[in-house]
Amino acid sequence: MTSPTAADELSLLDRYWRAANYLSVGQIYLMDNPLLREPLKPEHIKPRLLGHWGTTPGLNFIYAHLNRIIRQRDLNLIYICGPGHGGPGMVANTWLEGSYSEIYPHVSEDAEGMQRLFKQFSFPGGIPSHAAPETPGSINEGGELGYALSHAFGAAFDNPDLVVPCVIGDGEAETGPLAASWHGIKFLNPQRDGAVLPILHLNGYKIANPTILGRADDEDLQQLFSGYGYEPLFVSGHEPQAMHAQMAEALDNAFDKIAAYQRKARNGGHADAIPRWPMIILRSPKGWTGPQTVDGKKVEDFWRAHQVPVSACREEDGHRQILEQWMRSYRPEELFDESGRLAPELRELAPKGEKRMGASPYANGGLLRRELNTPDIRDFALEIDAPGETQGEATKQLGRYLSAIFQLNRDNFRLFGPDETASNRLTPVFDVTNRAWMEPKKPYDEQLAADGRVMEILSEHQCQGWLEGYLLTGRHGLFNCYEAFIHIVDSMFNQHAKWLKVTRKLGWRKPISSLNYLLSSHVWRQDHNGYSHQDPGFIDHVANKKADIVRIYLPPDANTLLWVGDHCLRTWDRINVIVAGKQPSPQWLDMESAIAHCEAGMGEWRWAGTCAEGETPDVVMACAGDVPTMEALAAVDLLRGYLPELRIRVVNVVDLMALQTQDQHPHGKSDEEFDALFTEDKPVIFAFHGYPTLIHRLTYQRNNHRNFHVHGFNEEGTTTTPFDMTVLNELDRYHLAQAAIQQIPGLADQHGELLDDLQERIADHHRYVREYGEDLPEVRGWKWPSQSAPE
Repeated sequence: MTSPTAADELSLLDRYWRAANYLSVGQIYLMDNPLLREPLKPEHIKPRLLGHWGTTPGLNFIYAHLNRIIRQRDLNLIYICGPGHGGPGMVANTWLEGSYSEIYPHVSEDAEGMQRLFKQFSFPGGIPSHAAPETPGSINEGGELGYALSHAFGAAFDNPDLVVPCVIGDGEAETGPLAASWHGIKFLNPQRDGAVLPILHLNGYKIANPTILGRADDEDLQQLFSGYGYEPLFVSGHEPQAMHAQMAEALDNAFDKIAAYQRKARNGGHADAIPRWPMIILRSPKGWTGPQTVDGKKVEDFWRAHQVPVSACREEDGHRQILEQWMRSYRPEELFDESGRLAPELRELAPKGEKRMGASPYANGGLLRRELNTPDIRDFALEIDAPGETQGEATKQLGRYLSAIFQLNRDNFRLFGPDETASNRLTPVFDVTNRAWMEPKKPYDEQLAADGRVMEILSEHQCQGWLEGYLLTGRHGLFNCYEAFIHIVDSMFNQHAKWLKVTRKLGWRKPISSLNYLLSSHVWRQDHNGYSHQDPGFIDHVANKKADIVRIYLPPDANTLLWVGDHCLRTWDRINVIVAGKQPSPQWLDMESAIAHCEAGMGEWRWAGTCAEGETPDVVMACAGDVPTMEALAAVDLLRGYLPELRIRVVNVVDLMALQTQDQHPHGKSDEEFDALFTEDKPVIFAFHGYPTLIHRLTYQRNNHRNFHVHGFNEEGTTTTPFDMTVLNELDRYHLAQAAIQQIPGLADQHGELLDDLQERIADHHRYVREYGEDLPEVRGWKWPSQSAPE
């Protein structure tokens, strides 16, 4: 352990902490008179008081002490602020260290800049009240709790020179995602990864209630976190002088242990031995150093300190006096000079250059981002002799491609998923890497290793959080998941999409690699698991976001999936959602055709239809998704047999957002291109992977929207057979063929017997499945086409 910090340095630290607290209070309350050079007047106070004081003094306390660690040990640290609404503290500290004014020069390091700093906070046209993309040094959107520690571990993976202190509020510690994230140390390899220092900040209260861990005694906390594998170090109290000494000692102890563990692992130690990583449990009063009571009611160390402790400062003289006394208690004349600049001796307490936590390139990952090395997708192509004659597993082909990605990017790419890599047929990756695993291994275990790069934990929250932390610090990755259960991270997706939208307007935030989802084990092949596993609605949620952020791809076979996967991994500042099946299925396009088709986003498959070039079709059979494509083509095959004179155009859609107009989405087709495919007035029978309403939403501005008849998932499911799933939802070939006959004017009246025959086939199928538990033989092993396609 290093020698104790000198008393005079602790005194300077205390002044620095007071300066951060002063600036934090000023941001919540003031719009003028920043240095209190005159008594506070109503016009100095903001008309609307917004912000969160309760957690902020503790965050400031931690920040000041981490600055000392950085200076003394020359370390790279980023500060993950779990209590995200402590935004005034994060802004205050980056202003004190100078990184804020470098990014925002108009908020200068003087009295004028301080006034702007105060006024902009939670003010119209200003900045949010929580840690946000606008906050220097932040990689954690503070608008929602639960993800701080998973982000911290994601940032530490493959960053051996980085230590990530992560502050977890005791309210956040009650969330499900955070509760699971303590297990991150079971995946952290001290040989190649950085370290995470969790700091559990217990101030005892949430908005209006005590916290669970805040009321736990030290012995229970010791046992809890020791059981998780940590070594808890306690810092507790309310007297600043004693607390500074405790915190300095605890941090020295923690960083000594981190350095020792890493040194041992990197100098020949056992790579698969899990260190007992340190963590700090900091107990301090909520609203520390603020008013103890207001209007005779307890404030400090109680939930009333959570947001704005003194609320009527503009209207009531008594409240305004409390605020002024509170702010003057920090003795600003000892902290700032006449110009409003931080005192020189306090300025020296901040690290320099990129060592400042607000200026760290690790917290602006685009600065560190290296392009992903990608192989040629042609090397992994599935050979196709003729459309529909080859069976293949799309995700298995992608797995072969990802194996090459791993080999070409040994410290720049990871695959994340909740115990589903093998289930989703990505097993070829295990030829070149393993699952990351630091726990003890049994002799019969398979594909587990300390240096594994496949990250599996049965928590979609952790997979998403780890991947976000990994991307936000400059790397690349892919999250594979069962389609029905990706909804678990709906809110995390939402926050990341908002983060990307905001960063587009911040020139200093450099682009990061895209967040890529691969959704397999999808709705149409979840026949064995049943209704609980049948939900394609995530893409509806994604489609709600800003068009320049989201992309949705539905590749119909292996070669199109290879193009889509390769494309998505090479993009930046996007969220890409890929939905692809894992089961053996017909393959349609050779690689060159797949490339051309995917680059177009959607197009006519003339070989599948009966409509010659230049002819106007009687009906357009459209499809998006692998199973819908198979069923649509099977329906075309039926119609060709029933009605050989019928002119049918087949259109396949890979890029779902291409259905929108050009002013709605960058990938949208022009009206001329859209009409050339879907016509202006002919019926369109659209077989769709998801809920039918989404296609109507995406095409409502198109000329022929009134003639779109969409067949998709209609919340009909059970434990059944694959084909029966499509029958239940009227997405099968018989219903699609029926729909085509019914929607072509006059055709139904002429061919009622055909409709009756199709209906009887449906009834026969239902009876057969209910009696024998399998599909009728006629729908098994179907290949396209049963008769040769026209020239």
